[in-house]
Amino acid sequence: MINLKGKVAVITGSGRGIGKSVAEKLAEAGADIIITDILVEAGEATAKEIAKKYNVETLFVESNVTNSESCVALAKATMEKFGRIDILVNNAGITRDGLFMRMKEIDFDLVIDINLKGAFNTTQAFYRTMTKQRTGSIINMASVVGLMGNAGQVNYSASKAGLIGMTKSLAREAAKRNVRVNAVAPGYIQSEMTDVLSPEAKEMMMRNVPLEIMGTPEDVANAVLFLSSDLSSYITGQTLSVNGGMIMQ
Repeated sequence: MINLKGKVAVITGSGRGIGKSVAEKLAEAGADIIITDILVEAGEATAKEIAKKYNVETLFVESNVTNSESCVALAKATMEKFGRIDILVNNAGITRDGLFMRMKEIDFDLVIDINLKGAFNTTQAFYRTMTKQRTGSIINMASVVGLMGNAGQVNYSASKAGLIGMTKSLAREAAKRNVRVNAVAPGYIQSEMTDVLSPEAKEMMMRNVPLEIMGTPEDVANAVLFLSSDLSSYITGQTLSVNGGMIMQ
């Protein structure tokens, strides 16, 4: 069993969904957890739930990843509470889907700001501490569409492809300080977004998945857990696909 006791993990966008599953998985392995989200009620509830369920220290910090000052405040709160940062999961993200011809500039900018620049802002807030510690694992939540593209998701695909490029470049810089940077690229995952799809739409989606099943948030969390642990100590600059075989690299 993977043991993260003594480690401190920050997960953005972790009040619910995949981010919450990641936080639970890391807490189950013994890590102390910082939940951060713009959803205050959900974030506070998640932090309390995880602390009680897994007997770890937790902290909720309201933070907006598009605001660099907010990210700096998050880092400050983390250091004041725990004195270190071992794992950073850049999970916060949104979609604003639409065909390119009709896509509004505001929807393109918002997706890039949260999904890509948000990861930049948060990572930069913690990066100096990690390099001084000479240890750390940064995990960026990419997507299968960042690798293959998808009609109606030009903005989202661009943000996730950019995140993969940022992962590779930062991994080359950070390696000399023993800080690893990797990405996880989920495929079709059970979520609030997929729950509302019709059976016909889900069947069409599954035609592109060789395993013929939809992934779960826990499947993604397991990949993050691996990249957070010493089992992946010789892995950096990589994108781990969790997609049931949609893309085989």
